[in-house]
Amino acid sequence: MLFYLAEQFRSQISSLNLVRYVSFRIMVAFISSLVICLVLYPWFIRALQGRAIGQPIRADGPQGHFSKKGTPTAGGVLIMVAILSSALLWCQLANPLVIITLCMGVVFAAVGFLDDMRKVRKQSSAGLSGKLRLGVEFGVVFAVFGWFLLGSGSDVNYDLRLFIPFMSAERFWIDLPFLVYLVLGAIVVVGTANATNLTDGLDGLAAGPILTASATLLILAYVTGAKLGSFDLSHYLLIPKVKGAEELAIICSAMMGATIGFLWFNTFPAEIFMGDTGALGLGAQLGTMALLTKNELLSVIIFGVFVFEAISDIIQTTSYKLTGRRVFPMAPIHHSFEKMGWAEPKIVVRFWILSLLLAMVALASIKVR
Repeated sequence: MLFYLAEQFRSQISSLNLVRYVSFRIMVAFISSLVICLVLYPWFIRALQGRAIGQPIRADGPQGHFSKKGTPTAGGVLIMVAILSSALLWCQLANPLVIITLCMGVVFAAVGFLDDMRKVRKQSSAGLSGKLRLGVEFGVVFAVFGWFLLGSGSDVNYDLRLFIPFMSAERFWIDLPFLVYLVLGAIVVVGTANATNLTDGLDGLAAGPILTASATLLILAYVTGAKLGSFDLSHYLLIPKVKGAEELAIICSAMMGATIGFLWFNTFPAEIFMGDTGALGLGAQLGTMALLTKNELLSVIIFGVFVFEAISDIIQTTSYKLTGRRVFPMAPIHHSFEKMGWAEPKIVVRFWILSLLLAMVALASIKVR
């Protein structure tokens, strides 16, 4: 909104020309979402406590987690509000990439919120049916992304080719049929959302990888879409060009600010949890932006910590169903480290370090082509 307001008055107030620059809007979006979270979370935590919206703890979880029972949950509501508010203020809202990313985040957060509220009402760690939740999530992605590809996709000349990381986009790619690409896109978005949700099991654990993934996608979105005068960054770097992708960097920045603001209150010992609301909403937005910036395959590295957590859970579940035996002491894998005696802050910081390392590897792909 402020972007369009500035456009109206910049001929009278020359300083408003700043708002035209994506780099400026990236900075102010970060500040906006951070301030919203820092200012409103104390009130929000008290409001959740007053309504007894507290986190139930799984009965088979680590012993140290039972003291966390009743900690306010669904804190992701304010994260999503901060991101949405910053995006509405500073993004070009006519950009279909922005609309899709925000829609995915809001819908997945709504599914997560229903899941959180069901857990609170039942006072159980079991929320919505897994099949129902996945069915809704896949349905939403097929509908929204299918509409984008068939309808507004022509506005940005969205490419259905699958580009290979660390190789020139001008020479190496895989042509995919429409339906195959649509299924792949759904897997990326839904998989990222649910893997992020699995990672959110310790105080501050999910926030670190979300921050590094957001920062990585911010850079990738900017170089994928931006032009510096007549200089095309994507052409120079031999990466795919996506018209308008630089606006997604503003959403990434807002995600970073909101996540840091949340982490202020979520760091050990946590005063609030993001719940499925935040994990699914943020994960869906990350997956959507990886898809829209043509980093479908590179996202395996960018979201490496989430992938690691999801694979450990899949292995554990499959092994137990087929053989009755568990591969890990407990899944997702961060709980196994707890069972091994690692302190919670140590696990969290080490996972953050791993996510930072993976982010550097992903960013190296920009030049290694």
